[in-house]
Amino acid sequence: QKNSCVLPEDLKNFYLMTDGFQMTWSVKTDDTPMPLGSMVINSVSKLCRLGGSSMYALPNAPTLADLEDDTDEEGNGDKPEKPHFDSRSLIFELDPCNGNGKVCLVYKHAEPVVSPDTEIWFLDRALYWHFLTKTFTAYYRLLITHLGLPQWQYAFTSYGVSPQAKQWFNMYKPITINTALLSEEADSFVNKLDPNKVFKSKNKTPVLKKKPPSQPPGSQKSMTSAKTSSLAGNSSRK
Repeated sequence: QKNSCVLPEDLKNFYLMTDGFQMTWSVKTDDTPMPLGSMVINSVSKLCRLGGSSMYALPNAPTLADLEDDTDEEGNGDKPEKPHFDSRSLIFELDPCNGNGKVCLVYKHAEPVVSPDTEIWFLDRALYWHFLTKTFTAYYRLLITHLGLPQWQYAFTSYGVSPQAKQWFNMYKPITINTALLSEEADSFVNKLDPNKVFKSKNKTPVLKKKPPSQPPGSQKSMTSAKTSSLAGNSSRK
């Protein structure tokens, strides 16, 4: 109400479920926990608007709107039009990115009436804009899949992440950094699973019991005649 705009439906549903989100995780180096990943969505009270306040505490300091560069050609080719710090756009901070920039919710068309269409943009430390996603839901999925790794938003810029951040990406999310390798070798990141081997039936081979060696027919006849003669001798004695 203060800014005369309506939250997008997916972000509104998110805030109805939870007033912001923050998740951090650490890794152990020499048995000492070191904070690494950070995933943040500002609460409604911290959903501050950018562009109106001064950047510095000095009197007559320039504002972000004063730094607006009108000489940039907007919408060249397939690139979306960049947000403006002046009254043409409404910009709200979603994530301070630990000082590495700002992820912003942007209403690009604020005059004469604020358009309900919003996009998610990344503002780097040099005050350049980089498009991330068209919806908050898509950005939230990006945030989760990138594990909140340091400077992960810079993977969507032309200059990429720093060498130090790239080491963490190689360790925890190599597919993001090695996209060229993925296009050349499609099976390099695919688990090679042979269902025939995994679900192969484990039927045990029945163990055949050894039969006693069969005697030749001639020997059976001789044994039978011997038994008959012995029985006849016993009966004659009786």
